[in-house]
Amino acid sequence: MKDIVYFYIGLTTLVLVMVTIIATMNFPFNWVFYTTVLGQALVIFMVYKVLRDKYTTTKTFEDFYEDHPIREQEHYR
Repeated sequence: MKDIVYFYIGLTTLVLVMVTIIATMNFPFNWVFYTTVLGQALVIFMVYKVLRDKYTTTKTFEDFYEDHPIREQEHYR
């Protein structure tokens, strides 16, 4: 993914954590409401940007996981 996509993910996470903090600290209702609406809009925008990103890979299902090579699994009992 491009670096800008990570910015959208971070921004959305920051706003949603901020919603939790301001709701816990008993801020006025309008602050909580508008921040929640902003967070929901950012989630939709973030999902759109992530799904429309021009990311391609050469990996296939035969590559399995990079950190766990394919081999015979030991049976633990």
